[in-house]
Amino acid sequence: MTDTCIYEVLARATAVCFDVDSTLIRLEGIDRLAKVCGVGEEVEKITKTAMSGNMNFKEALGMRLNIIKPTLNKVKQLVEEDLSDIDNVLTPHVKELVDLLHSRGISVYVISGGFRRLIEPITNNLRIEKKNLYCNALLFNEAGEYEGFDLDQLTCQDGGKSLVMRDIKKKHEYVVMIGDGMTDLQASPPADAFIGFGGNVVRSRVKELSNWYVHDMQELIEAIELQRRTQTYSDSDEESHSPSSTSSASNLDDTQQKRLLAECD
Repeated sequence: MTDTCIYEVLARATAVCFDVDSTLIRLEGIDRLAKVCGVGEEVEKITKTAMSGNMNFKEALGMRLNIIKPTLNKVKQLVEEDLSDIDNVLTPHVKELVDLLHSRGISVYVISGGFRRLIEPITNNLRIEKKNLYCNALLFNEAGEYEGFDLDQLTCQDGGKSLVMRDIKKKHEYVVMIGDGMTDLQASPPADAFIGFGGNVVRSRVKELSNWYVHDMQELIEAIELQRRTQTYSDSDEESHSPSSTSSASNLDDTQQKRLLAECD
């Protein structure tokens, strides 16, 4: 870690924004849709190039969708599969992290280059408000055949996440973005801080450019808990100056505290 300890960054947050693919969930949604439609390998190659920042996002999105040509029925099939196996679809500890953020009064947003029909059932499971979901929209004709995607959505544009973040920043003083890809990194600024996530896939360029980088959502949970308990101890110490207050200040074990505090050195 550099500059500021990660738990201090999270302590400042009034809003936290998540990417979806390979961040909230384990895999890339468009790759899963491609697999359901029988063109998985071809599309996955383009996804890897796009997520590494080596291709215009809108161009890559259109290219992949023209290969997939998803029907509405295939989209519904994938949603049903996701919901029937939601614990394995979600990234480990992400539900606990979102619940913790909500409990602390921190607004949770989703900014994704993925598709609302695939994402909304997942964010509903995480109790993230629909109005806090920014993503792309697939278009179908009356027969349920693919007709394109909504070009008016900011998230389909190159640098679209940064444009969305500008709107979110108007509502919140300190915003943290969490994601695995270059498009997520590009959202900070305007986001006040970016935390790179490598729990599902490590993108070397993102890791290199991130001031903060984690491989497990549990690390963020521990950081928030450490900050909360440190603050509790500080407040009680100011009030009582009593040695007895230290015994209940933190329930994190010594190893967890030392590891997190070492990040501030």
